[in-house]
Amino acid sequence: MVDHRLSEEHEALRESVQTFARKEVAPVIGDYYEREEFPYPLVQTMGRMGLFGLPVPEEHGGMGGDYFALCLALEELARVDSSVAITLEAGVSLGVMPIYRFGDDEQRRTWLPRLAAGEILGAFGLTEPGGGSDAGSTRTTAVLDGDHWVINGSKAFITNSGTDLTGLVTVTAVTGQKPNGGKEISTIIVPAGTPGFTVAKKYSKVGWNASDTHALSFDDCRVPATNLLGERGRGYAQFLATLTEGRVAIAAVGVGLAQGCVDECLRYLGEREAFGRKIGEYQAMQFKVADMELRAHTARLAYYDAASRMLRGEPYKKQAAIAKLASSNAAMDNARDATQIFGGYGFMNETPVGRFYRDAKILEIGEGTSEVQRMLIARELGLPA
Repeated sequence: MVDHRLSEEHEALRESVQTFARKEVAPVIGDYYEREEFPYPLVQTMGRMGLFGLPVPEEHGGMGGDYFALCLALEELARVDSSVAITLEAGVSLGVMPIYRFGDDEQRRTWLPRLAAGEILGAFGLTEPGGGSDAGSTRTTAVLDGDHWVINGSKAFITNSGTDLTGLVTVTAVTGQKPNGGKEISTIIVPAGTPGFTVAKKYSKVGWNASDTHALSFDDCRVPATNLLGERGRGYAQFLATLTEGRVAIAAVGVGLAQGCVDECLRYLGEREAFGRKIGEYQAMQFKVADMELRAHTARLAYYDAASRMLRGEPYKKQAAIAKLASSNAAMDNARDATQIFGGYGFMNETPVGRFYRDAKILEIGEGTSEVQRMLIARELGLPA
């Protein structure tokens, strides 16, 4: 029999993060959001809670948990705020996991304990200004000069790349040419503050306004040859694996936002009156919230399935794409319906629903657009590429 009940350890974690989100994040995040300010105290608290080290073994300074534990934490955070959730999601799936999955012993000793403790944040420099979904069109180059890589190029939309806590950016770059004439892409660790590595002014964004996002540039940026992450020429395979894993985590963020919309609407339906009755008594409102709960529930089952396959070591590329697509759809639809239920108040940034509406759209774009997810699902079904 399939059993979706959480273990005692997972349930305890979920409750702990839920308490943190409701008691510490919810009262203050609106101010950070309106000021477009990174919430350092909240991020540091998450570090002390061990959230950045959830899927990292204890020998590397982590909590010794699993990736599903991270997803549960992300869902609870996103029920309250997506900026905080995406800071954790990117910090772990894009910052910690590439080094844990592909780093050598020295790289793990150097970076993982501080990353897992939340003392520093890692970022993943993949997307380029002219690339978008075509991640294989990398133009950033890295040329081996003696015992150093010399990096030139630029990256766009990189989360956690310009905070005071940012310790490194893992960068994809063309390091040569394959025998078939294609690009040899490798992944290289660039510590923050390295000469030639410049972080541009933060973006002015529609949503996720309390998270950190910048463009990056590299101008004859030199790092030791030992900063190569994994095998030379395996960068493309590495970032594909990283994105597949990350889609399960971003799906949890989408589910959290979708469920947060339900939470807010249930509260509002019990308070707001119209035409002499609580609006929750009107069947039109009841049906709308029922549909919202349906979307959140089914999207949650999708990411639970993908995560369970991942942890069992089974193929899960299709399930990760399904989870990401289902959750982003649920988030967008629920945010729209929640805004409609709240009426004019839903259009105000001071309400969580207003923030949810602004935050939902990027879930259909980041870590693979909805079109890319459909393409991946089709390919996994055996349809021609």
